[in-house]
Amino acid sequence: MVRNLKGKILAFILLAVALLAAGCGESSQTASELKTVEEYSDAQVKLIAITEKNRYSKVYTDEIWQIPVDEEGTSFQDYLLGEVRVFLQELKTVNLLADEQNITLTSQEKDRLHELTEDYYDSLTEADRTYTGISKEEIYEFYAEYYRADKVVNELTKDVNLEISDSEAKVITVLEIRLEDNGEAQRIHTQVMKEGVDFNAVAKTFSRDEQVEKSIGRGERPQEYEDAVFAMTTGEISPIIREGDSFYIVKCISDYDEEATLERKQKMALQRKNQAFRKIYDVFAAEHPVELKGKVWEQIAFSSAKDTATSDFFQWYEDYMGS
Repeated sequence: MVRNLKGKILAFILLAVALLAAGCGESSQTASELKTVEEYSDAQVKLIAITEKNRYSKVYTDEIWQIPVDEEGTSFQDYLLGEVRVFLQELKTVNLLADEQNITLTSQEKDRLHELTEDYYDSLTEADRTYTGISKEEIYEFYAEYYRADKVVNELTKDVNLEISDSEAKVITVLEIRLEDNGEAQRIHTQVMKEGVDFNAVAKTFSRDEQVEKSIGRGERPQEYEDAVFAMTTGEISPIIREGDSFYIVKCISDYDEEATLERKQKMALQRKNQAFRKIYDVFAAEHPVELKGKVWEQIAFSSAKDTATSDFFQWYEDYMGS
């Protein structure tokens, strides 16, 4: 459960900072080796924390915060705060890397970030401002660090080949019947091969999986299954495909999902970019370990932030600054 929650958190809060998309590693450095950096203000920490708090509350309600996420009884609130802390430490590390690379913001970039800051600040409710104590200057400073981190990622990976072919990224859409008995699979295959039979209706009636319509990309299923379904054309029904203890009958309803293929191509390119940057980042981070020790982490209680509403701090950034 912890691993899944971590993936969901990082997938959202790291819209632009590619280094964390590959996951966070634990530092083996001792306290004496840690890099001294300027801490984020209490207001900045609270703003990022309640952004994530409110985003999760919209989906799971506030009942989630005391639910344990591991065998040690760590509450979801403590877990989420830990993830936010790691994110902020790594954001500081990337900005140290930006210092080393002499990466700065242009006047035009600063102006755009100031516009973003003004509009985001105006979107905050009185409860948001009271709880966090955030100022426009603090919002701008954080957005500037976030943008500079994005900029150093782009600069250090500008020569990485991000071309992904259609065949690599291709996504098809199928209706799938999964069965657990070969004899039953034979009977149902004979049935769906008859002219005029509604494959979708048969699939919903007999498949062991509730969801019968599926999008499938290269490398997501075992080779035998993949070879069979990717050779199909729209409207074609497969022979019975055995995969482990299951038997599949598949109808191709789109042998090339253009929109899904484009989306997958973009994700694969980002993953390739992340991997290239992570190699640079890991070496730098090992030599420049950072730890944030502010007392604010022990002072944050989501129960006292229940009247706050902000949940889209990073979405504002993406809308303004995202490419």
